[in-house]
Amino acid sequence: MSDSIIQLENVGVYYRGGRQRGAKASSAPWALRGLTLDIRRGEKLGVVGRNGCGKSTLLRLLANIISPDEGSIRYDRPDLHVQLLALGVGFEGHLSGAENAILSGLFMGKSKRHMESRLREIQEFSGLGDAFHKQVNTYSSGMNARLGFSIGLQTDPDIFLIDEVLGVGDKAFLEKSKAALRERFQANTTVVLISHDARTISEVCDRAVWMNAGRILAEGDPTHVCETYETGIASSRRAL
Repeated sequence: MSDSIIQLENVGVYYRGGRQRGAKASSAPWALRGLTLDIRRGEKLGVVGRNGCGKSTLLRLLANIISPDEGSIRYDRPDLHVQLLALGVGFEGHLSGAENAILSGLFMGKSKRHMESRLREIQEFSGLGDAFHKQVNTYSSGMNARLGFSIGLQTDPDIFLIDEVLGVGDKAFLEKSKAALRERFQANTTVVLISHDARTISEVCDRAVWMNAGRILAEGDPTHVCETYETGIASSRRAL
């Protein structure tokens, strides 16, 4: 597709250490298998699925942290700025929230002066108060999520990857974050959001996919995909 920013074609990733020497690929415990997906420029894509379905592996692929074991992944250009927001990823624990904000911006190609000029906005949006100037290793998971999301709003990445972190903050921050995803991101910023909360994906995203066992089971309108997912989950529970 001409508007694709990332294209995955028949991608497979197997769990490291999960395949015995000499075993066939078909016997490996695959995290992803035969996955084909276009990430479109400027879209807000939601990915829903149960734990272990391959969602986080997909984000690591998109962030270029890991490479596929089969198939191909193609980027629109080699200098794409991709920011991954995941719990326990990306922050230096001995640095303060403010120092991590500057460091994150430098990694994204922003100048130190630019990030220093945005510190007040990051601190205010995060709601961290004085903790913004304390070491991140003193933060809770919710505080980490609030800091990471707030930094992402000020670094303007080409692709913002959000892995299951909006649900760890308080309700007020969740609502503020959803409003930012809908309104504050520039039109050319692509967002891929993983969430257990199908309602959040329905409200925020303009396209969704349901993943299970490393494959896509449904793709399209977020409301329809999330309803299909919840129906499938309910059916599987009744079958137990």
